[in-house]
Amino acid sequence: MSCFTLDARVRVSIALALTAASDRMLLRDLEAEARRLGLCGAEIDAARCGRSFDALTARAVALALATRGSEGERRAERARAVRLGIADEVCREIEGFAGDLTVSAALAPDAPTCISAGEAARGRQHG
Repeated sequence: MSCFTLDARVRVSIALALTAASDRMLLRDLEAEARRLGLCGAEIDAARCGRSFDALTARAVALALATRGSEGERRAERARAVRLGIADEVCREIEGFAGDLTVSAALAPDAPTCISAGEAARGRQHG
């Protein structure tokens, strides 16, 4: 079993994938957070398209995106993630994070998702 966790880099990759069609301010804030976490431009672009250069992160993003599909799609993605070595507990965490992100984006599309409101406000003041 791998030591894969839902760390900040994976969370921002998922957020970029799930909010790719969101407003520019949110995307700018997420991109700034991704860069702060060490993602390069190509990694950010890949995340926006629902991909990653890292196999485990790619599978985590795919699982997160599958939470927006049918139950069958979600179960199939979860099975792929587990086969690749992502623990069942981490899969549940990914699904929960994606669900929370989807709900918060639906309720407040301009609200920051992966970064704190304070970080977003500082970004808006300087941008």
